[in-house]
Amino acid sequence: MKRNKLSYKVGQFFMFAGPAAVLFALVVVVPFVYGLYLTFTKWDGISPQKPFVGLDNYKATFADSAYWHSLILTIIYSVVSVVLINILAFFLAYLVTSGIKGQNFFRAGFFIPNLIGGIVLGYVWQFVFNRAFVVIGTALTKAENTVPSLLSTPNGALFCLILVSVWQYAGYMMLIYVAGFMGVDQSLKEAALIDGCSKSQAILHVTIPLMRSSFVQCIFLSTTRCFMVYDVNLSLTNGDPFNSSVLAAMHVYNQAFVYKQYGTGQAEALVLFVICAAIGMAQVYFGKKGEVEA
Repeated sequence: MKRNKLSYKVGQFFMFAGPAAVLFALVVVVPFVYGLYLTFTKWDGISPQKPFVGLDNYKATFADSAYWHSLILTIIYSVVSVVLINILAFFLAYLVTSGIKGQNFFRAGFFIPNLIGGIVLGYVWQFVFNRAFVVIGTALTKAENTVPSLLSTPNGALFCLILVSVWQYAGYMMLIYVAGFMGVDQSLKEAALIDGCSKSQAILHVTIPLMRSSFVQCIFLSTTRCFMVYDVNLSLTNGDPFNSSVLAAMHVYNQAFVYKQYGTGQAEALVLFVICAAIGMAQVYFGKKGEVEA
């Protein structure tokens, strides 16, 4: 039959998936390959000449102490943020699936912060930290001098980044956990309660194991988002004070577009991509390995 011919199948593929495949290649594959090529060149982003320098950019990457400092800072920021995001998202999901009055309203309200762009979100929270919290803190402490902003210290700036990221992403992860809660068979929880389990024991030993796929998805998404964060870092702290809150993505951007060292910037971006991909794949592998089914 005609439908069994390879030409027919290829034609069907290009008819339905062809446009998406072409767009994916133009937007993702071609820029990735071109960026990989730039890691072996010395280019300032303006000159038509791109001298080949071999592995010099990778040597510069491993010798760049500022890059590794930003990467360590990113790891700290990501670990704390991912833990807090998923804890908060889980409890919000439990709250809005427990049958409370107006739970659909609360779902929409908790999700709204994720709809706000990172740049706008950063500037809004910058005003809150620099103005609102300063005024409130000064009034509560009755200090003669103005209480300093959290953004004025390195640890405070990192804390602010974590707080804003948790506030932004928790609502999105909450929806995935809501789907996980709704996917657990009620009869299993009822059977656990009949067998003598308390509600907390039923959640711990029945609900959570059956929601493992939700945990895998949420941890993967929150990890990759935190590792690659740039917009909030730019608008909230801009790396201040004294470049102490520059995360890895911002350092890569500055290296390429501010300092005009595109080759080194691309090499650092590739290293960041490999680290992020390795962490994400390991997390998904070990998470999926222990999944259980009802």
